[in-house]
Parts: sequence; structure tokens; C-alpha cells
Amino acid sequence: AAPAQKCFLQITGMTCASCVSAIERNLQREDGIVSVLVALMAGKAEIKYKPEFIQPLEIAQLIENLGFEATVIEDPTETEGSVELLITGMTCASCVHNIESRLMRANGIFYASVALATCKAHVQFDPEVTGPRDIIKIIEEIGFHASLAKRVPSAHNLDHKKEIQQWRKSFLCSLVFGIPVLILMIYMLIPDGEHHGSMVLEQNLIPGLSVLNLLFFVLCTFVQFLGGWYFYVQAYKSLKHRTANMDVLIVLATTIAYVYSCVILVVAIAEKAEKSPITFFDTPPMLFVFIALGRWLEHIAKSKTSEALAKLISLQATEATVVTLGPDHSVIREEQVAVELVQRGDIVKVVPGGKFPVDGKVIEGNSMADESLITGEAMPVTKKPGSTVIAGSINAHGSVLVNATHVGNDTTLSQIVKLVEEAQMSKAPIQQLADKFSGYFVPFIIIISTVTLIAWITIGFINFDIIQKYFPNQSKHVSKAEVVLRFAFQTSITVLSIACPCSLGLA
Repeated sequence: AAPAQKCFLQITGMTCASCVSAIERNLQREDGIVSVLVALMAGKAEIKYKPEFIQPLEIAQLIENLGFEATVIEDPTETEGSVELLITGMTCASCVHNIESRLMRANGIFYASVALATCKAHVQFDPEVTGPRDIIKIIEEIGFHASLAKRVPSAHNLDHKKEIQQWRKSFLCSLVFGIPVLILMIYMLIPDGEHHGSMVLEQNLIPGLSVLNLLFFVLCTFVQFLGGWYFYVQAYKSLKHRTANMDVLIVLATTIAYVYSCVILVVAIAEKAEKSPITFFDTPPMLFVFIALGRWLEHIAKSKTSEALAKLISLQATEATVVTLGPDHSVIREEQVAVELVQRGDIVKVVPGGKFPVDGKVIEGNSMADESLITGEAMPVTKKPGSTVIAGSINAHGSVLVNATHVGNDTTLSQIVKLVEEAQMSKAPIQQLADKFSGYFVPFIIIISTVTLIAWITIGFINFDIIQKYFPNQSKHVSKAEVVLRFAFQTSITVLSIACPCSLGLA
């Protein structure tokens, strides 16, 4: 008969361990199916079958008859095991060749590549035939020392500490200098009484520079370059990748408002104007305060998830007792190995009070397991030969032997961690939409703002009376051109500034 072949199916609709056992039980009754292995969290099944009796599509149909959705995965590369090892004791290229050729000759290894410079080896293997422990043994037999390249659990960049700090700094900085700006703005809006203090603020220190504008200038400069520093960084990164995100718009609006205000102040001082001009120094601080606050809160929320993740990772057992079985399940030999070195098909002994190191099936012994850490179920669950156990859950009182079915990155716990990591790295569909939209939105606003500027300059030079309306008590010695330009700039900056804190960008 032809040798058994392997196929992989993606199954959706499984909710709990009983779904898994229903699929495994029903499929094993069929002719031509040698073995079935279902991973609940990953939604995958690995099935060995005899091609002369049954085909993958028929297997998928059988699973669909049970009420689940199943599709055949054409490209089973993800299901090979791969491992990264640190090898010490290599001196030259011949050592590398030596290790590689020895590994490639070994049974169940598809691919091995060793880098002398980093002392690392990358090996892909068939988890049914071999595993990291055997691979390390082969390397050590040739006379080198090998160990697993550890993934530091805290290395996943999800703690957001740096971002939280920088946005907090940005927000507080904008706030400290922004509040006085806000107070001054409100103070200036109070209608003039006879003995009102706004006169003091509007007095000129030197011709063209009022106390108010000087205060605004000083406060705004701090906000612009201290509070807004990260916005500049983000905007620069975005432009480098030839995209325009909200940061570009924020930076553009605040910078133009700031630079324009500086320019008209300088012009006023140069002209020794008797009245200091109306500036836009109040725009940037307000924008920065609100947007930095939004960013800060967003990263705080994200870091909460990461704390939960770190706790999850810490549930994993670190060691496992792998046993060698003799006739009728008697234990011949036990050895303690790191949990990363447990291979599929190993028999693991779990003592009362110990954690299950890997997902597997009980083959000997009866016990109760506390799975509340994973499933949330408060009552201990009975485990007898044939029951599945979940890595990270606690064995309550009997000693059991477990046949490892899912190890390393395939265990339920690793899959949960992976799902959370992916969820954090990826954006919600609405967020992708918003990003896509702001990609068009930013250039669109810039164009509109420019059009506004040009339109008002044109109108001003053609028909000055329209603009005259907005400057009724205008002093005689300011030239027409200057009034027109000032008004045109006001309108176009207003367009930019209003588009900036739009709810879309903040959200």
C-alpha cells in the first residue's frame, strides 16, 4: 500500500475542547484516516490519510457535515517545525559545513543553515520525526555545544513605555505653556470696559510689538519646539515614506501659523507700526494640547493589554519531565528538559501540583486539572486517559503521563499570546479606513488652503472694497497690498487650522 500522506485543514467554528474531540472522534472512525490532530486556537487540523481510501476534499466535507467550516490549506509550509540554535565552538567554514551536512543527512530535517558570524543555526524539520532535542544531540555528537536561542518574553515591543513617556512629556509641555495662552485669549475676548486691563497688554513695548504678542511669541515658541517635537519626528518619518498622515497636517498648520505670525510681527516692528498686528500664536498650543493628550491616552490603553500578555506568558511552565516508557506504560527513565525542548510525541510526566508544560493527551493516570487560567472555568476538570490537557493549566492531584501533541509555538497559550500580539500590531478596519482617508485628506486640505489664499489675493486686488469691510477702522498708512495679503493669509491659515484637530484625526 502507498505510504500515508499528510494534509492540513483550516477549520472555523470550533469553540471549545469538545468540538475538537468531536472532530477527532468522528474522523478516526472513517476508513483511510491514520491520525487526526486538531489545534483549537489556531483553527488547524493535521491529518494523516491513506490516499487510496480518501482524499483531502472528502475529509473537509466530513468536517463540514459535523457543522464546521473546513478548507484545505494548499501550502503547508507554516506547519513545519523550525528552530533557532546558538552553537558555540565553531572556528571556521569547515565547521559550518560539517554541521550543515550532518544535519541535512539526519532523518526529518528539511533544511539547515549555519552562520559562523552570529553562531546561529536555523533548522526546519518535520515535527513528527524529530525535534529540537534530537537536533541539539546531533550537533553535540559532532563535538560542538548547542542551545536554544531564547526569545526573551519582554522583547515583544508591546510595553509602549517609551511612547507613553514621550507623549506624556509632549502633552504636559504643551499644557504648561498652553494654559497661559488660553487665559490670555479669554482675557482679550472680554469686552473693553473703561478701566480694563487689556489695554496694558496691548501697549507697545517697542513700536509694533505689544506685550501680548511678546508673551504669545515666547509661550508659543516653547510649545512649538518642545511640545511639538514628536509631531515633527512623526511627520518627517511619514514624508520619508512618501505618505501624508495626520501628523503632517498638524505640523504644517502649526508651523505655518507660527511662522506667519513671526513674519508679520517682524514686519510690524520694522515698519514701527503704532498698533501691533493680530497674530495666530494661539493656534499651535491648543492643537498640540488636545492631540498629544489623545496620543498619550491611546498608548496607555495599549500598554494595559501588554501587561495582561506578560502575565499570560509567565504562566508557562519552564521545565518538563520527559520519560521513556517500557512495556505496559512502565517508566524506564526520566529526564528534566527545558520546556522548549519538548518534542511532539514525547511522553511527559506531570506530578500533582505541577503545571502541564505542553498541550497533549493523557495516556495513563487520572487527575483533576485547574484550567481556570486559560478557559476561565472555576471547577477543576476531570482528566483520564484520552483527555486533552492545556499547557499552563495546573494538575491538581494525580500523577499523569501525557503524550505531547502541541509543543513550542503551537500550544494554546502561545497561540493566545500570538493572537494578542497580532491584534496589537494590526489596525482595526475603521482605523485603516481613517488612515487611508487622511492620506487623501491631507493633500486635499493643503490644496484647498492654497486655493483660498490665491482666491482672496485675486479678489483683493480686483475689488478692494470686499476686503475693506473686514478692516473698517484701518489706519491710512498701511498699504492696500499688505491688507490684502494679511487677510488672504488669515483665511488660508484658518482653513488649515480648522482641518487639523478634525475629529477624524483625533479619533
